[in-house]
Amino acid sequence: MTMPLAPVLERIDAQFDQAVDRLCALLRIPSVSTDPAHRSDTQRAARLLTDDLASIGFQAEVHDTPGQPMITAHWPGPASDAAPHILYYGHYDVQPPDPIDMWDSGPFEPTIADGPHGRRLIARGAVDDKGQLMTFIEAFRAWQAVHGELPVKVTVLLEGEEESGSPSLEPFLEANKEALAADVCMISDTGMWDIDTPAITYMLRGLVYVEVALHGPSHDLHSGMYGGAVINPANELTRILGELKDERGVVQIPKFYDDVLELSDAEADQWANLGFDEAAFLASAGLRTPVGEAGRTSIERIWSRPACDINGIWSGYTGQGAKTIIPARATAKLSFRLVPQQDPGKIYDGLVAFLNRRTPPDCRWEIKSHGGSRAVRVGTESPYLEAAMRGLESTFGRKPVLMGCGGSIPVVGSIQRILGFDSLLVGFGLEDDRVHSPNEKFELRCFEMGMKSQAAILSEFAAMPTRRATPPRTTVA
Repeated sequence: MTMPLAPVLERIDAQFDQAVDRLCALLRIPSVSTDPAHRSDTQRAARLLTDDLASIGFQAEVHDTPGQPMITAHWPGPASDAAPHILYYGHYDVQPPDPIDMWDSGPFEPTIADGPHGRRLIARGAVDDKGQLMTFIEAFRAWQAVHGELPVKVTVLLEGEEESGSPSLEPFLEANKEALAADVCMISDTGMWDIDTPAITYMLRGLVYVEVALHGPSHDLHSGMYGGAVINPANELTRILGELKDERGVVQIPKFYDDVLELSDAEADQWANLGFDEAAFLASAGLRTPVGEAGRTSIERIWSRPACDINGIWSGYTGQGAKTIIPARATAKLSFRLVPQQDPGKIYDGLVAFLNRRTPPDCRWEIKSHGGSRAVRVGTESPYLEAAMRGLESTFGRKPVLMGCGGSIPVVGSIQRILGFDSLLVGFGLEDDRVHSPNEKFELRCFEMGMKSQAAILSEFAAMPTRRATPPRTTVA
């Protein structure tokens, strides 16, 4: 029997304020997975979400791991084997809120403020990824409240380590293949084209994240007694890192570009016709001047070209007032965003060779890898993708854009490789949401349209003729 969508959407409208309240309760929990001091907070967030899913009618469970907890939840759906089975993935952990003094309000004190698009919710995790995962949980809630049932089979997987490299994810997938079996995975951790135009992301860059420390003197030295006569690790590290790129923005690590492919003519034409507003993109970061690899557009630089950035750097005395020292060591954190065909191991080895060739006298390197992942490309010809596009179009009144993303979501490759099926990346964030930055926000209009889109996509999945439809093919390259 067909279950109508209209009353589900009406339910979302009627319960919107309560949905915002539930999201705020989750946002108040400082579930920072990278900081051991917040372990009890990540566990508290996991319990809250598990209890919430159970209250809807899911069979929900928290699973301990060597790191942060995993959550699984199951809804049996229609009795027919023909009904599609969808795995929904999200993460409830968040980035550290630092620097705290750059926030206009407490990072874990959700605040609603006015903006150009109406009201917005400001908090760490508002869009990455607590607000986005709540779009599908609220859609489930509305379907169950109206019909007492979901129109398809659903499994939910929520992790608490995405922001710290997901060390427990792949072992958990390996150990729970049967429980996590599905036809396709829905992931809401990406963005829209703009406030009025939905999008499905089909390209993600990969990642290599490294911490490097240059050690010099055996201890901090008085800069008056030693300055100008001995090696200064802070001076040397900044000099060496300055050599990572040349004046054209080209990364100087050996063999860095060996496996980078150029866009096809068709793809380049499609991107050119998207109407990307470079000035608005830069303005969202408070900037006016594009920089990067010479001869490339901004959209190429963030979607299809590799990048190298210093994410943090520190050395010596950084407190208030003066302390004149030559530091014993200097440290930096570096990230490399990769594109299809680039091998994270090869890039890491190239960085190590680059640094070793520049080791100053009396110094040594300490290099730590914080993980890596390959770039992902999701196939765009699939009935599942077409169903998602219909659901988005019915909600927004316009066709969704197929777009790339400069970020990395390693779980896409892990699901394809271990569980054997592919993913749809349907997100509701905006470029100016300040992801990973102070004053992270989620437009309440995006939250509303996200919930309605998830409900509509469920309806479209249920209308598919068979669950054996070919899923989108993901290339992890």
